[in-house]
Amino acid sequence: MLLDYRILVVEDDRVIADVIASQLSRWGLDVKLVTDFERVLAQFHEYEPQLVLMDITLPFYSGFYWCGEIRRFSKVPVIFISSAADNMNIVTAINMGGDDFIAKPFDLGVLTAKVQAMLRRSYDFAGSSRVLSAGELMLNLTEGKAYCQGKQTELTRNELKILQMLMENRPGVVSRDDLMTRLWESDAFVDENTLAVNVARLRKKLAAIGAGGMIQTRKGMGYSIE
Repeated sequence: MLLDYRILVVEDDRVIADVIASQLSRWGLDVKLVTDFERVLAQFHEYEPQLVLMDITLPFYSGFYWCGEIRRFSKVPVIFISSAADNMNIVTAINMGGDDFIAKPFDLGVLTAKVQAMLRRSYDFAGSSRVLSAGELMLNLTEGKAYCQGKQTELTRNELKILQMLMENRPGVVSRDDLMTRLWESDAFVDENTLAVNVARLRKKLAAIGAGGMIQTRKGMGYSIE
């Protein structure tokens, strides 16, 4: 079983959406159904899914549009599900950033197998990119880069460790002592002033990609990610 992975289902046929949710939940997956099809992106940010199941024909905007919007800042896997399974729609889905296409009506066993395979390929295999997210901010631990609003910035080893620890512990506060202990694992001497300098540089880099203000100072406690 692939436990604790979050799946966002963007499907306006509630009967189909409920069947998908019931099936995937049996396999230990956490499933959320989009209910406001004018605010798909907002619900994506709130839920921070690891995979999206996306219908093509939706109220207000098509699944192609929403996939394109998601691809502006996220590499999360998107699997299209649609009865419009002609070659043109399949090609468009892939060109818009989709990772797979499942034609309706589909077998629930096939849907589950495809979802599980996509999650394993994206997150479980050794050597694959490890990604943390907080709102629009994404941290790729393998690349050592932070992404936000379609922009990216490279991080030093210490900056990467600081941001990783803050994101892994959000919304909690990480003490300065814990951060210095983490940085002490490197071959560089770290004191409180060195930590402050690294945090200041990290804040500047995040601000440059549209994630300014995410690192908050908690007086007398440490730092946290908003």
